[in-house]
Amino acid sequence: MYNRILLAIDGSENSRRAAEHAAWLATVTPHASIVALYVLHYDRTRKDVIQDAAVEDLHNDRKKRIEPILAVLDNQQAAYDFVIRHGDPGPTIVAYANEEPFDLVVIGSRGLNSFQEMLLGSVSHKVAKRVAAPVLIIK
Repeated sequence: MYNRILLAIDGSENSRRAAEHAAWLATVTPHASIVALYVLHYDRTRKDVIQDAAVEDLHNDRKKRIEPILAVLDNQQAAYDFVIRHGDPGPTIVAYANEEPFDLVVIGSRGLNSFQEMLLGSVSHKVAKRVAAPVLIIK
């Protein structure tokens, strides 16, 4: 089954739902564990700082978005580690997922239509195409 699960989180509602599924999978499989991966995107952070947001406010905002997702894992008593990486989310998640021996990658979908996905690119789409392990995309 899935013993080692990578859960990519970004603080969104879809990310929270992905955490619920990952936690359920981890709790029904003996000895399964989750690595919850959050990627800090430098370009977005720089833009936020330039637009007069204090660095401490940005940190607190991100922490507030991530805490409910980690609470889902705590509430379901799923074994997990929390990891933060820096970079562009898609390539960073792909690199991390392919460097470690994961049985499954769980990620939330942004819910974009196909035209928007073609123009903007979707992190979940990039991950699904480039990760060696099976990928579960949660809506």
